[in-house]
Amino acid sequence: MTLLGRILSNRRAGETHAAWNLPNLQGPELLTLTSRHFGDGDSIPLEHCLKNIGGDNLSPHLAWTPPPAGTAQLLLVIEDIDVPLAKPAVHCMTLIEPAVGHLEPGALDARQPSTGVQLLRSTIGRGYHGPGPIKGHGPHRYTFQLFALATPVDSTPGTTPVARVRPRALLPATTSPVLARGRLTGTFER
Repeated sequence: MTLLGRILSNRRAGETHAAWNLPNLQGPELLTLTSRHFGDGDSIPLEHCLKNIGGDNLSPHLAWTPPPAGTAQLLLVIEDIDVPLAKPAVHCMTLIEPAVGHLEPGALDARQPSTGVQLLRSTIGRGYHGPGPIKGHGPHRYTFQLFALATPVDSTPGTTPVARVRPRALLPATTSPVLARGRLTGTFER
C-alpha cells in the first residue's frame, strides 16, 4: 500500500468541492466547533480511526457554541479533503436537532446513534467512518463542518426521503438558508 500512496501522492480532492465551499452552504462563520480529543489542525487520535488500521472507529466528542435563534436543524458533514479522488470523501453526514449542544464519543455509531441525531448516507455508508488514508499518501485533512439551517432537510427535489439520498446529491440540493456555520479540521497520516 505504501507504493500506491506514493504513486498517488500528488492527487488530492482539495477543498474546491468540499461542503464548506458549496454556494448553497455559505453563511456567517458564527459557530465554534471543538473536540476534547484534538484541536484544530491537530492529529486525530488512533481510537477515532478505522478498525482496519488499528483504530476503534469511535466518533470523537464534538461540541459547539449555541446556534442562532431560528435554527431548525444542524447539518454535520465530515469529509476527507485529501483523498485521491475528484471530490472529497464524505465520512459522515448527520442531521442534529438544534437543542443538542454536543456529541459524546460514539454518538455517531450507525448501530446506536445518540438521541437527536439522524445519520444519513455517506460515501462509505451510514454513520461515522473514521480516518483510514492510504499508507504513504501523506497527511490527510478531515474537516468536521457544522451548518445551522433555517429549515429542516427532509427531502430533496423529486421528494426522495433524505435518509436515502447520496451525499453528493443531497449537499448541493440543500436549499435552507445557512444561519451560521463552523468547522474543525483534524489530520491523520499513515
